[in-house]
Amino acid sequence: MNAAGFHTDLIERLPEVRGELTANAPMAPLTWFRVGGPAEVLFRPADVEDLTAFLAGCPEDVPVTVVGVGSNLLVRDGGVKGVVIRLGKPFMTIEAEGDFVRAGTAALDVAVARAAQQAGIPGSIGGALRMNGGAYGSETKDVLVEVKAVSRKGEIVTLSNADMHYSYRHCGAPDDLIFVEALYRGHAGDKAAIAARMEEITSSREASQPIRSRTGGSTFKNPEGQKSWQLIDAAGCRGLVRGGAQVSEQHCNFLINTGDATAADLEGLGEDVRARVKETSGVTLEWEIRRIGIPLKEAA
Repeated sequence: MNAAGFHTDLIERLPEVRGELTANAPMAPLTWFRVGGPAEVLFRPADVEDLTAFLAGCPEDVPVTVVGVGSNLLVRDGGVKGVVIRLGKPFMTIEAEGDFVRAGTAALDVAVARAAQQAGIPGSIGGALRMNGGAYGSETKDVLVEVKAVSRKGEIVTLSNADMHYSYRHCGAPDDLIFVEALYRGHAGDKAAIAARMEEITSSREASQPIRSRTGGSTFKNPEGQKSWQLIDAAGCRGLVRGGAQVSEQHCNFLINTGDATAADLEGLGEDVRARVKETSGVTLEWEIRRIGIPLKEAA
């Protein structure tokens, strides 16, 4: 592979769809870091039926990777082999009724939270299903009722909260399931009070996190009983630089693309941080950011 991307006939082997199939699709614009190589083929399904039909007809030897809005994602510089599926507008539906909110999995957390607030349900229900996302004392597992998913064979399955086998920043559901819809249950409350709490959380994040930078959110999981940012700070990594990547001065569990970083810069900096923390504290930090694709030097 060179700068032009993958040179394969993969797209010709794939079933016809009503959505969009794009060969050598740039992935960098789809991630918050704004780095990374292309997808060999990018698929944007028209709806659930289009997705199920595609998966049922997709050759078994073709790797399939699913991405969301790219907030906790690092795509390596060599790109992603096989098919990358990105769920778009048809999967952004949100419905609130009583104590329940049903949302398509492409809906932004903040949009789900606002819909919940309008219905009088606290807005901490948003979160990543696959990583049991959460913050400020609440996790996805605390409010999730059930999830609708599509298997690699194109079969629709429904999983209960228990079927997800959640633990801290971990989901035990099969990796090949593509989540398309989730049902959450909150507890009714005063709309004004909920809105005020949401505003308080937003203000707190803006004050403590570099959310307006090219970042991927929290880089490492918190070790049990400890805070990653404190271990990173104690290891002298605040502001550490590698190429165009930097450990945030504002919150040192965030990596930042300062403008010209590569995915290798960011991943390498993360590994530098892990090594320093291990040396100073004996703790091995685990990546929270999902890293996909191949390094540029391994691309063919």
